[in-house]
Amino acid sequence: MKRLALLLGSLLVVSSVAAAKEVMPAPTPEPEKVIEYVEKPVIVYRDREVAPAWRPNGSVSLTYRWYGETENKNVGEDTDKDWANSVANAGRLQTLTNINFTEKQSLDIRTRNYHTLKSTDRKQSTISSDSLRLRHFYNFGTLGSSKVKAKSKLVYNQVKGDEGRKTLEASVFFDFAGYFPSNEYFKVDTFGLRPKYAHSWIGHNSDATRDKVGLDFESTYTLPAGFSAELNLYSDYTRHKKEFEIAGGGKKKGQFNGAMEAYLYYTLPLYKNDKVSLSFNAEGGYDSYDFHQYKAKNSNDRRSYSVYLQPTLGVSYKATDNVKLSLYAGAEYRNFKVDEESKAKNWRWQPTAWATMKVSF
Repeated sequence: MKRLALLLGSLLVVSSVAAAKEVMPAPTPEPEKVIEYVEKPVIVYRDREVAPAWRPNGSVSLTYRWYGETENKNVGEDTDKDWANSVANAGRLQTLTNINFTEKQSLDIRTRNYHTLKSTDRKQSTISSDSLRLRHFYNFGTLGSSKVKAKSKLVYNQVKGDEGRKTLEASVFFDFAGYFPSNEYFKVDTFGLRPKYAHSWIGHNSDATRDKVGLDFESTYTLPAGFSAELNLYSDYTRHKKEFEIAGGGKKKGQFNGAMEAYLYYTLPLYKNDKVSLSFNAEGGYDSYDFHQYKAKNSNDRRSYSVYLQPTLGVSYKATDNVKLSLYAGAEYRNFKVDEESKAKNWRWQPTAWATMKVSF
Protein backbone atom coordinates (compact mmCIF):
# COMPACT_ATOMS: atom_id res chain seq x y z
CA MET A 1 0.00 0.00 0.00
CA LYS A 2 2.88 2.40 0.81
CA ARG A 3 4.48 1.78 -2.57
CA LEU A 4 1.16 2.41 -4.31
CA ALA A 5 0.69 5.64 -2.39
CA LEU A 6 4.20 6.83 -3.32
CA LEU A 7 3.60 5.97 -6.98
CA LEU A 8 0.32 7.84 -7.07
CA GLY A 9 1.91 10.85 -5.36
CA SER A 10 4.73 10.99 -7.91
CA LEU A 11 2.30 10.83 -10.81
CA LEU A 12 0.26 13.65 -9.24
CA VAL A 13 3.36 15.88 -8.94
CA VAL A 14 4.42 15.21 -12.55
CA SER A 15 0.97 15.94 -13.90
CA SER A 16 0.79 19.20 -11.92
CA VAL A 17 4.12 20.41 -13.40
CA ALA A 18 3.03 19.51 -16.91
CA ALA A 19 -0.22 21.37 -16.44
CA ALA A 20 1.62 24.41 -15.18
CA LYS A 21 3.85 24.49 -18.31
CA GLU A 22 0.82 24.38 -20.57
CA VAL A 23 -0.81 27.41 -18.96
CA MET A 24 2.38 29.63 -19.14
CA PRO A 25 2.16 32.17 -21.99
CA ALA A 26 4.53 31.71 -24.89
CA PRO A 27 7.33 34.35 -25.09
CA THR A 28 6.61 37.15 -27.61
CA PRO A 29 9.46 38.52 -29.86
CA GLU A 30 10.68 42.08 -29.25
CA PRO A 31 9.36 44.67 -31.71
CA GLU A 32 11.75 45.86 -34.43
CA LYS A 33 13.37 49.27 -33.91
CA VAL A 34 12.08 51.92 -36.30
CA ILE A 35 14.85 54.28 -37.53
CA GLU A 36 13.59 57.70 -38.61
CA TYR A 37 15.63 59.78 -41.10
CA VAL A 38 15.08 63.51 -40.58
CA GLU A 39 16.13 65.61 -43.57
CA LYS A 40 17.70 68.89 -42.46
CA PRO A 41 16.37 71.97 -44.20
CA VAL A 42 18.71 73.86 -46.52
CA ILE A 43 18.82 77.58 -45.67
CA VAL A 44 19.45 79.96 -48.57
CA TYR A 45 20.61 83.47 -47.65
CA ARG A 46 19.32 85.56 -50.48
CA ASP A 47 20.80 88.77 -49.08
CA ARG A 48 24.37 87.48 -49.26
CA GLU A 49 26.49 88.18 -52.31
CA VAL A 50 28.78 85.44 -53.50
CA ALA A 51 32.12 86.88 -54.67
CA PRO A 52 32.73 86.05 -58.32
CA ALA A 53 35.79 84.08 -59.30
CA TRP A 54 38.88 86.18 -60.04
CA ARG A 55 39.54 86.91 -63.69
CA PRO A 56 42.15 88.94 -65.57
CA ASN A 57 41.36 92.65 -65.64
CA GLY A 58 42.90 96.03 -66.35
CA SER A 59 42.35 99.50 -67.71
CA VAL A 60 43.36 101.88 -70.50
CA SER A 61 43.76 105.61 -69.79
CA LEU A 62 44.14 108.32 -72.42
CA THR A 63 45.31 111.74 -71.15
CA TYR A 64 45.94 114.96 -73.04
CA ARG A 65 47.78 117.70 -71.12
CA TRP A 66 48.30 121.32 -72.09
CA TYR A 67 51.29 123.41 -70.91
CA GLY A 68 50.93 127.18 -71.15
CA GLU A 69 53.50 129.95 -71.15
CA THR A 70 55.66 130.55 -68.11
CA GLU A 71 54.42 133.85 -66.65
CA ASN A 72 52.98 134.74 -70.06
CA LYS A 73 56.44 134.95 -71.60
CA ASN A 74 58.00 133.10 -74.49
CA VAL A 75 60.75 130.64 -73.75
CA GLY A 76 63.04 132.67 -75.98
CA GLU A 77 62.90 135.54 -73.50
CA ASP A 78 64.56 133.39 -70.84
CA THR A 79 68.10 134.30 -71.87
CA ASP A 80 69.57 133.24 -68.52
CA LYS A 81 67.62 129.96 -68.56
CA ASP A 82 66.74 130.32 -64.91
CA TRP A 83 62.94 130.36 -64.85
CA ALA A 84 61.30 128.82 -67.93
CA ASN A 85 60.09 125.25 -67.95
CA SER A 86 61.42 122.79 -70.48
CA VAL A 87 57.86 122.28 -71.78
CA ALA A 88 55.86 125.40 -72.69
CA ASN A 89 53.18 126.25 -75.24
CA ALA A 90 52.97 122.54 -75.94
CA GLY A 91 50.74 119.50 -75.55
CA ARG A 92 51.38 115.95 -74.39
CA LEU A 93 49.40 112.84 -75.26
CA GLN A 94 49.81 109.99 -72.79
CA THR A 95 48.45 106.46 -72.95
CA LEU A 96 48.64 104.17 -69.96
CA THR A 97 47.61 100.52 -70.18
CA ASN A 98 47.46 98.32 -67.09
CA ILE A 99 46.90 94.56 -67.29
CA ASN A 100 46.52 92.25 -64.28
CA PHE A 101 47.36 88.81 -65.68
CA THR A 102 46.97 86.99 -62.37
CA GLU A 103 46.31 88.01 -58.78
CA LYS A 104 50.07 88.46 -58.32
CA GLN A 105 51.32 89.59 -61.73
CA SER A 106 50.67 92.83 -63.62
CA LEU A 107 52.08 94.92 -66.47
CA ASP A 108 51.69 98.59 -67.34
CA ILE A 109 52.72 100.29 -70.57
CA ARG A 110 53.05 104.08 -70.81
CA THR A 111 53.77 106.22 -73.85
CA ARG A 112 54.24 110.00 -73.92
CA ASN A 113 54.26 112.05 -77.10
CA TYR A 114 54.82 115.83 -77.19
CA HIS A 115 53.97 118.40 -79.84
CA THR A 116 54.41 122.16 -80.12
CA LEU A 117 51.50 124.59 -80.23
CA LYS A 118 53.40 127.67 -81.45
CA SER A 119 56.36 128.50 -83.62
CA THR A 120 59.71 127.04 -82.62
CA ASP A 121 61.74 129.49 -84.73
CA ARG A 122 61.42 132.22 -82.08
CA LYS A 123 61.40 129.65 -79.29
CA GLN A 124 57.78 130.32 -78.49
CA SER A 125 57.19 126.62 -77.94
CA THR A 126 59.42 123.93 -76.45
CA ILE A 127 58.80 120.26 -75.84
CA SER A 128 60.35 117.33 -74.01
CA SER A 129 61.40 114.01 -75.53
CA ASP A 130 58.92 111.28 -76.40
CA SER A 131 59.24 108.25 -74.15
CA LEU A 132 58.13 104.65 -73.73
CA ARG A 133 58.04 102.85 -70.38
CA LEU A 134 57.16 99.23 -69.57
CA ARG A 135 56.88 97.98 -65.98
CA HIS A 136 56.24 94.43 -64.81
CA PHE A 137 55.26 93.73 -61.19
CA TYR A 138 55.12 90.47 -59.26
CA ASN A 139 53.63 90.45 -55.78
CA PHE A 140 55.28 87.84 -53.55
CA GLY A 141 52.92 88.66 -50.69
CA THR A 142 53.88 88.32 -47.03
CA LEU A 143 57.21 86.63 -46.40
CA GLY A 144 56.88 83.66 -44.04
CA SER A 145 55.48 84.42 -40.60
CA SER A 146 56.63 88.06 -40.73
CA LYS A 147 54.65 91.17 -41.65
CA VAL A 148 57.03 92.09 -44.46
CA LYS A 149 55.60 92.17 -47.98
CA ALA A 150 57.74 91.89 -51.11
CA LYS A 151 57.02 93.05 -54.66
CA SER A 152 59.40 92.98 -57.61
CA LYS A 153 59.58 95.50 -60.44
CA LEU A 154 61.19 95.18 -63.87
CA VAL A 155 61.39 98.40 -65.92
CA TYR A 156 62.29 99.23 -69.49
CA ASN A 157 62.46 102.93 -70.28
CA GLN A 158 63.25 104.51 -73.66
CA VAL A 159 63.65 108.22 -74.46
CA LYS A 160 64.00 109.76 -77.94
CA GLY A 161 63.26 106.54 -79.76
CA ASP A 162 65.88 104.05 -80.84
CA GLU A 163 68.67 106.64 -80.86
CA GLY A 164 67.95 107.90 -77.35
CA ARG A 165 68.80 106.56 -73.93
CA LYS A 166 67.40 103.18 -72.94
CA THR A 167 67.38 101.73 -69.43
CA LEU A 168 66.74 98.30 -67.97
CA GLU A 169 66.13 98.19 -64.21
CA ALA A 170 65.31 95.40 -61.74
CA SER A 171 64.34 95.93 -58.10
CA VAL A 172 62.43 94.40 -55.18
CA PHE A 173 60.48 96.48 -52.66
CA PHE A 174 60.34 95.16 -49.09
CA ASP A 175 57.43 96.81 -47.29
CA PHE A 176 57.54 97.00 -43.47
CA ALA A 177 54.31 99.01 -43.09
CA GLY A 178 52.62 96.10 -41.32
CA TYR A 179 54.71 96.73 -38.22
CA PHE A 180 53.32 100.25 -37.72
CA PRO A 181 50.04 100.80 -35.86
CA SER A 182 47.44 102.92 -37.61
CA ASN A 183 44.35 104.85 -36.61
CA GLU A 184 41.89 107.31 -38.10
CA TYR A 185 44.41 110.15 -37.81
CA PHE A 186 47.58 108.58 -39.15
CA LYS A 187 48.34 105.54 -41.27
CA VAL A 188 51.58 104.25 -42.77
CA ASP A 189 50.57 102.94 -46.19
CA THR A 190 54.03 101.89 -47.40
CA PHE A 191 57.39 102.00 -45.64
CA GLY A 192 60.28 100.03 -47.04
CA LEU A 193 63.56 99.53 -48.85
CA ARG A 194 64.21 98.83 -52.52
CA PRO A 195 67.56 97.34 -53.63
CA LYS A 196 68.00 97.88 -57.37
CA TYR A 197 70.26 97.46 -60.36
CA ALA A 198 70.04 99.36 -63.66
CA HIS A 199 71.89 99.24 -66.97
CA SER A 200 71.48 101.98 -69.58
CA TRP A 201 72.89 102.87 -72.98
CA ILE A 202 72.39 105.41 -75.77
CA GLY A 203 71.54 104.26 -79.28
CA HIS A 204 74.07 101.70 -80.43
CA ASN A 205 77.09 103.40 -78.87
CA SER A 206 78.79 100.99 -76.48
CA ASP A 207 80.85 103.82 -74.92
CA ALA A 208 77.68 105.49 -73.59
CA THR A 209 76.73 102.61 -71.29
CA ARG A 210 76.52 102.94 -67.52
CA ASP A 211 75.59 100.67 -64.61
CA LYS A 212 73.88 101.68 -61.41
CA VAL A 213 73.59 99.82 -58.10
CA GLY A 214 71.46 101.42 -55.42
CA LEU A 215 69.26 101.20 -52.36
CA ASP A 216 66.13 103.37 -52.05
CA PHE A 217 63.78 104.18 -49.21
CA GLU A 218 60.13 104.72 -50.16
CA SER A 219 57.14 105.60 -47.99
CA THR A 220 53.58 106.94 -48.22
CA TYR A 221 51.26 108.13 -45.45
CA THR A 222 47.58 108.92 -44.96
CA LEU A 223 46.99 112.00 -42.80
CA PRO A 224 43.80 113.52 -41.39
CA ALA A 225 41.62 116.21 -42.99
CA GLY A 226 42.21 115.05 -46.58
CA PHE A 227 46.00 115.21 -46.47
CA SER A 228 48.51 112.56 -47.50
CA ALA A 229 52.29 112.56 -47.79
CA GLU A 230 55.15 110.83 -49.59
CA LEU A 231 58.84 110.66 -48.68
CA ASN A 232 61.48 108.96 -50.85
CA LEU A 233 65.24 108.77 -50.48
CA TYR A 234 67.36 107.49 -53.37
CA SER A 235 71.00 106.43 -53.30
CA ASP A 236 73.18 104.74 -55.89
CA TYR A 237 76.66 104.31 -57.25
CA THR A 238 76.83 104.93 -60.99
CA ARG A 239 79.70 103.58 -63.06
CA HIS A 240 80.23 104.93 -66.58
CA LYS A 241 82.10 103.03 -69.23
CA LYS A 242 83.56 106.27 -70.53
CA GLU A 243 85.02 109.00 -68.33
CA PHE A 244 82.98 112.16 -67.77
CA GLU A 245 84.18 115.68 -66.98
CA ILE A 246 83.66 117.28 -63.59
CA ALA A 247 83.77 120.93 -62.49
CA GLY A 248 87.24 122.32 -61.92
CA GLY A 249 88.82 119.93 -64.41
CA GLY A 250 89.50 116.25 -64.25
CA LYS A 251 87.59 113.16 -65.30
CA LYS A 252 85.87 110.37 -63.42
CA LYS A 253 84.22 107.09 -64.28
CA GLY A 254 82.01 106.66 -61.25
CA GLN A 255 80.37 108.58 -58.42
CA PHE A 256 77.82 108.27 -55.61
CA ASN A 257 74.48 110.00 -56.07
CA GLY A 258 71.51 110.72 -53.86
CA ALA A 259 68.13 112.39 -54.06
CA MET A 260 65.16 113.21 -51.86
CA GLU A 261 61.52 113.60 -52.81
CA ALA A 262 59.09 115.00 -50.23
CA TYR A 263 55.48 115.64 -51.27
CA LEU A 264 52.34 116.76 -49.48
CA TYR A 265 48.94 116.16 -51.09
CA TYR A 266 45.53 117.61 -50.26
CA THR A 267 42.04 116.83 -51.54
CA LEU A 268 38.88 118.74 -50.62
CA PRO A 269 35.63 117.24 -51.98
CA LEU A 270 33.26 120.02 -53.07
CA TYR A 271 30.35 118.07 -54.57
CA LYS A 272 29.52 114.45 -55.26
CA ASN A 273 26.63 112.29 -56.47
CA ASP A 274 26.34 108.94 -58.25
CA LYS A 275 27.85 110.28 -61.48
CA VAL A 276 29.67 113.56 -60.88
CA SER A 277 32.29 114.65 -58.34
CA LEU A 278 33.98 118.03 -57.95
CA SER A 279 37.10 118.58 -55.84
CA PHE A 280 39.89 121.02 -55.06
CA ASN A 281 43.35 119.45 -55.10
CA ALA A 282 46.81 120.67 -54.21
CA GLU A 283 50.26 119.12 -54.10
CA GLY A 284 53.76 120.39 -53.52
CA GLY A 285 57.18 119.77 -52.04
CA TYR A 286 60.75 118.96 -53.04
CA ASP A 287 60.86 117.61 -56.59
CA SER A 288 63.63 116.78 -56.07
CA TYR A 289 66.67 117.54 -53.86
CA ASP A 290 69.74 116.04 -55.58
CA PHE A 291 73.18 115.17 -54.18
CA HIS A 292 76.32 114.19 -56.11
CA GLN A 293 79.81 113.15 -55.06
CA TYR A 294 81.39 115.48 -57.58
CA LYS A 295 80.42 118.84 -58.99
CA ALA A 296 79.02 118.57 -62.45
CA LYS A 297 80.70 120.51 -65.22
CA ASN A 298 79.55 124.16 -65.41
CA SER A 299 77.97 123.86 -61.95
CA ASN A 300 78.68 125.72 -58.70
CA ASP A 301 77.63 123.06 -56.24
CA ARG A 302 77.16 119.32 -55.81
CA ARG A 303 73.61 119.89 -54.57
CA SER A 304 70.57 121.26 -56.37
CA TYR A 305 66.85 121.33 -55.73
CA SER A 306 63.45 122.33 -57.04
CA VAL A 307 60.36 123.18 -54.96
CA TYR A 308 56.84 123.43 -56.39
CA LEU A 309 53.17 123.95 -55.53
CA GLN A 310 50.35 122.93 -57.89
CA PRO A 311 46.70 123.74 -57.00
CA THR A 312 44.03 122.40 -59.35
CA LEU A 313 40.27 122.15 -59.63
CA GLY A 314 39.00 118.78 -60.89
CA VAL A 315 35.71 117.33 -62.04
CA SER A 316 35.02 113.63 -62.73
CA TYR A 317 32.10 112.02 -64.53
CA LYS A 318 31.27 108.31 -64.31
CA ALA A 319 29.74 107.62 -67.70
CA THR A 320 29.31 103.87 -67.06
CA ASP A 321 30.63 101.34 -64.59
CA ASN A 322 33.68 100.93 -66.83
CA VAL A 323 34.18 104.43 -68.27
CA LYS A 324 35.29 107.47 -66.28
CA LEU A 325 36.01 110.98 -67.60
CA SER A 326 37.93 113.65 -65.68
CA LEU A 327 39.16 117.20 -66.26
CA TYR A 328 41.69 119.18 -64.18
CA ALA A 329 42.87 122.78 -64.52
CA GLY A 330 45.23 124.91 -62.47
CA ALA A 331 48.76 126.26 -62.35
CA GLU A 332 52.18 125.17 -61.20
CA TYR A 333 54.30 127.49 -59.02
CA ARG A 334 57.91 126.33 -59.03
CA ASN A 335 61.28 127.52 -57.85
CA PHE A 336 63.43 126.71 -60.84
CA LYS A 337 66.14 124.18 -60.08
CA VAL A 338 69.19 126.05 -58.77
CA ASP A 339 72.71 124.79 -58.20
CA GLU A 340 73.37 126.84 -55.07
CA GLU A 341 71.17 125.98 -52.09
CA SER A 342 71.20 129.54 -50.74
CA LYS A 343 69.63 130.95 -53.90
CA ALA A 344 65.94 130.24 -53.31
CA LYS A 345 64.63 132.49 -56.02
CA ASN A 346 63.27 132.42 -59.58
CA TRP A 347 59.74 131.45 -58.57
CA ARG A 348 57.44 131.40 -61.58
CA TRP A 349 54.01 130.07 -62.45
CA GLN A 350 52.74 128.18 -65.47
CA PRO A 351 49.10 127.35 -66.27
CA THR A 352 48.28 123.75 -67.11
CA ALA A 353 45.23 121.56 -67.72
CA TRP A 354 44.57 117.96 -68.66
CA ALA A 355 41.70 115.65 -69.54
CA THR A 356 41.58 111.87 -69.02
CA MET A 357 39.36 109.07 -70.22
CA LYS A 358 39.78 105.76 -68.36
CA VAL A 359 38.19 102.53 -69.57
CA SER A 360 38.27 99.49 -67.27
CA PHE A 361 37.84 95.92 -68.40
